[in-house]
Formats: sequence, C-alpha cells, structure tokens
Amino acid sequence: MREFCTVDRRRLSFLDFGGAGIPLLAFHGHYNEASTFAPLAEALAPRWRVIALDQRGHGESDRAQSYQRTDYVADIAAFHRHLGIGPAAVVGHSLGGVNAYQYAARHAEQVTALIVEDIGAVVNADWSLVTRLPRNAPSRQALVSGLGATAPYLECSFRQFEDGWGYSFDIDHTVLSHKALTGEYWSDWESVDCPTLLIRGTESEVLTHDHAREMIARRAGRAQLAELPAGHVVHRDAPEQFAAAVRSFLSQLPAE
Repeated sequence: MREFCTVDRRRLSFLDFGGAGIPLLAFHGHYNEASTFAPLAEALAPRWRVIALDQRGHGESDRAQSYQRTDYVADIAAFHRHLGIGPAAVVGHSLGGVNAYQYAARHAEQVTALIVEDIGAVVNADWSLVTRLPRNAPSRQALVSGLGATAPYLECSFRQFEDGWGYSFDIDHTVLSHKALTGEYWSDWESVDCPTLLIRGTESEVLTHDHAREMIARRAGRAQLAELPAGHVVHRDAPEQFAAAVRSFLSQLPAE
C-alpha cells in the first residue's frame, strides 16, 4: 500500500508491503525507488513486514533543494517517527546503504539491526551514468532500447509523462545527490553498535573485496560479510540468494 508523510512541507511517499510481521525499513539506491524491494518483501513475508521509502527526489516523493547527507538522514528519522513502530531493523542499498548506516550511527536507539548492500565507508560516487541516460523517449520500448543492458535496473522508475517516457527521478537532482554522497564515513560506520550484515556482489565495481573486509575488520565481532554472485545491485542480480542472506541474518537476532 502506498502512503505518504510530510517532512518540512515536502511529501515523502512510501510503500508498506503489509502483514503482521516485524517491521524492516528499506532504503533504495540512486535510479530506484521503494518498489525495488517488492521481491524481498515477498520473500521475507510473513515474518517480516517491509516498509520502503521513496527517498527525497525519487519515486513519488517530492523533489528537494538539497541532497546532503544530513538531509537524507533527517528524512529517515522523520519517516520512522511517522510510522510509530518503535526501534526497527533497516536495510539499504548503495545511496540507501550509506543513509541506513548513518541513521544507525546517529540514532542508535532507533535501529535494532543493519543490513548494508554493496556500498563502502569511503564513497567516490560516479555520476557518469546519469549524464548518459536518455532524458525521454516516445515510448516505453524506446526507453528500454535506449538504455540497453541498464534497463532492467531502472525499470521500477519508468514513468509516462505528457511528452513521452522518462523516470521518477530528476537527472540533474541525481547528479547533485551523487556529488553529496562522495566522502569518507568511517566514523559513522565504526560507531554503529547494532548487529550488522554487509552484502557485497562479487562482480561489484562499487565495493571491492578488500574494502569490504576492512569494514568488517574495523567492527570485529559486530559485523559480518556475505559475498554473492552479483554486480552492484545484488538484490536484482541474485534475488533469491540476497533474500536468503537477509533472512538468515535476521533469524540470528534476539527474539522480540
């Protein structure tokens, strides 16, 4: 079910996949939106109830003037308060992964467990893909053809407008968000105190094996690593293995 909340006079959209399970908050990466977590929600039900946010500038959420780190974290905090569910586990991919671990670091009392998908503690965001995207197309098929092999990773964000087909994100805003994502965040990563699972795609060009191992080493005993046969978008490339890794990790948590 799609729902909305208002933060600083901006509307944020989210999908509550429903059920009576334990809430799991989910945060997508650039070029995506909440619906990307539909397969995970189905795989984890009925024990877990996935609630996924369309982050600022994405999906059905409003565009914003700023896409700084503090902006995204503040949105998550307001969204979490709106839900009124108490402390919860969180999962985030790429942009959403940094947002998730920074939220866990800065609002520790609100996060019971953390799952980070294919993003590091040092991020050098590459927005070259954004500049290569076709800005619009006369039909959905034309958009798919223009995107080529990238199309399956962006399809959840396809939208039809009066002048043709495009995306649920703004290209110029996405560049701003990428630029603001670049940075070194070891202090946030190391200060996360809840149980943590880091998932890496073995073919990822974003998170290297060595960097992932260093992340685990810097939080020895508090974080674990799962490497799956996939690229950067692990939940799209290896959905069953991704869901299994998440389910296994969550099953290790203390019973509520």
